[in-house]
Amino acid sequence: MLADIRGEGERAVRVKLDLDPDVDDEAPDDPDITVYDEAHFVTYLRLLDAERDGAHWTEVARIVLHRDPDREELRTRRCFDSHLARAQWMTKRGYRRLLEQSVERARRSRS
Repeated sequence: MLADIRGEGERAVRVKLDLDPDVDDEAPDDPDITVYDEAHFVTYLRLLDAERDGAHWTEVARIVLHRDPDREELRTRRCFDSHLARAQWMTKRGYRRLLEQSVERARRSRS
């Protein structure tokens, strides 16, 4: 599914929205919102929902991250911890950075 997102005075930006994307072993830790983050917004929301609901990490890893904690427990746990930390960062700082980056893009397009 593609979403057409327009900022004020900007041309359309096409972002691929996948409701159940595969994930890398580790989420980004950049101070900016990355393309990976944009493609995994739904993943981050699902992780936060699961945390709120008290779901066990192994169940979440299987369903949301497509990982097998029985086969690769340490690798899966690192993947889970990394993505949950990024999801939490998005709620505390990332959302603000997303807005700042949008303003920066709008200013550049006006120049």
